[in-house]
Amino acid sequence: MTADGVPLRAAVLGSGSWGTTFAAVMADAGCDVTVWGRAAATVEEIARDGRNSRYLPGIELPAGVTATHDVRAAVADVVAVAVPSQRARDVLAPLADALPPRAVVVSLMKGVELGTDQRMSEVVAQSLGIAPDRVAVLSGPNLAREIALRQPTATVVASTSDETARLVARACASSYFRPYTNPDVVGVELCGAVKNVIALAVGISQGRGMGFNTMATVITRGLVEITRLGLALGADAETFPGLAGMGDLMATCASPDSRNHTLGVHLGRGMTLDAAVVATGGTAEGVKSCRSVLELATSLGVEMPITSAVVRVLHEGLPVDDLAGLLLARPHRAEGV
Repeated sequence: MTADGVPLRAAVLGSGSWGTTFAAVMADAGCDVTVWGRAAATVEEIARDGRNSRYLPGIELPAGVTATHDVRAAVADVVAVAVPSQRARDVLAPLADALPPRAVVVSLMKGVELGTDQRMSEVVAQSLGIAPDRVAVLSGPNLAREIALRQPTATVVASTSDETARLVARACASSYFRPYTNPDVVGVELCGAVKNVIALAVGISQGRGMGFNTMATVITRGLVEITRLGLALGADAETFPGLAGMGDLMATCASPDSRNHTLGVHLGRGMTLDAAVVATGGTAEGVKSCRSVLELATSLGVEMPITSAVVRVLHEGLPVDDLAGLLLARPHRAEGV
């Protein structure tokens, strides 16, 4: 609600599982929400029946959610962006002159742009021509289907502007969805991007029949990689053991609902990357962002062996059976280094 009791107008760009779920979250928080998507059948079903059977089968959407094919008509007071990270610029650039003057934009995307190594908040601000303090990012242990079923969870809303962060938090706070604000945009975004890469590594190991010791090792050392990169970019060390860091990493690496984890399992069982993408269904952001994350780390002189190994398996032909040996053969060192 606005200060005078009028429902906030919100838009979600992207009609996949997470975009549709976040639209439901904002509707349950009291917003009037319009979803925009490219798939005509999905948009029509949301608008007509209050369902998205392709991505959220069996889920009834709140009455406050509708949908449109016209992306310019969808823009509102709060605009949430839930498109694949590598397509964000193409979707957003045409909207630069359509955004209301005081609107804020929240990125639900988790990736680093190929070619520029920019974080999604940077892509959003640049594409729309708005100041960084009108941009927020949202990240945490937020598996879409669990939230669509209204299972309790928490998340982090990060922005350089406390006012922007509080507005976005108000637009999504409900009895089952608890947002915390955080000024560390860099740390929160990097956690969201790199955890997908670590989830691919966990999935590959489980697809090869490895157990919980291996999973715990990859998760723990994966958090070290995320922290190294974040600190090199000036992030707050306290972000990484929190909801956006360890919380999201645990959920993404352990859940069969995680597309990155699932795709990794398919690879571990011997599928090609193309076949694994088809079998997984939907976007597994780590497939493309692993390369941009590694490019960013290399440019900063940050060592990320798990990320590097995932890139080699997905894009350079390294056999999955060589993944564990590659990591375990690294020089011995103290744990904290």
